[in-house]
Amino acid sequence: MSWVSDYQYSLAERIAMRTLRICGQIPHHVAFVMDGNRRFARSQHIDKIEGHSRGFEKLADCLRWCLDVGVREVTTFAFSIENFKRSSEEVDGLFNLAREKFARLLQEVARLEEHGIRIRVIGNIELLPLDLQKLVATAMLSTERNDKLFLNVAFAYTSHDEITQAVETVLRHGNEDIEAADISERLLEECLYTRHSPPPDLVFRTSGETRLSDFMMWQLSTSVLYFSNVLWPQITFWHFLASILAYQRDRWQLDDFRRRERMHSLELAKTSHFYSERVQKFLATIDEDRRKLLVRVAAAN
Repeated sequence: MSWVSDYQYSLAERIAMRTLRICGQIPHHVAFVMDGNRRFARSQHIDKIEGHSRGFEKLADCLRWCLDVGVREVTTFAFSIENFKRSSEEVDGLFNLAREKFARLLQEVARLEEHGIRIRVIGNIELLPLDLQKLVATAMLSTERNDKLFLNVAFAYTSHDEITQAVETVLRHGNEDIEAADISERLLEECLYTRHSPPPDLVFRTSGETRLSDFMMWQLSTSVLYFSNVLWPQITFWHFLASILAYQRDRWQLDDFRRRERMHSLELAKTSHFYSERVQKFLATIDEDRRKLLVRVAAAN
């Protein structure tokens, strides 16, 4: 199964998509909490891993829908650090599925280049098995020049861990690169895994759960949240369009708050020397170190 499906739209779907694009603003960044794979498997009397595999197939459809409707960034919650607490059989099965899908990705790099899709895995990838780390790092490096649609796969991720890692990044480099007066909310935000991504405009969670499960808690203060009872593998194009319509309906209520947040962020940046040469050099070092880690992992035997 390809990472981007060849979804065939009906005439009604094409008309509905065109209408939404004309009549309202399309979110730049959509985040999916893909919940319900295991419940779907139970309902269909199939193996749990087959349920997760069906979930990946649905992600491929969602990427096609996002590309065609005009979304430019997608983040998907694929594997929480909390999932390590599941049975070893299920965790091993999920890792094997990830191996299969990332190996497939490397076989279709040309297809991803054609669509301009860049893969970024956000999370503590050093918690993963070494061979899977290598596949992930190679996938990220192989697509790093693409810039039409960004797919952020949250793998071995929780928001608590992301913030902890950001603090550790500041502590690790702080003595040599920055001063105490440079440390601010804005600086910490730039040390998150998502530092090169805007906050999600829309968060879509399936399966009827109305919680965020430690997903991007720092980034979601101005996001429209949309919850659906449908299980992830059963999501349709119409469910997706309903979430876009909900965003178009509700976004105006957040516009003033977003403007205040942007102004607050700019003020923080000014008062904390964020734009100083010293801080910008520090952030460039973070990017360089993260890429060096990918290169090292990808080249490992």
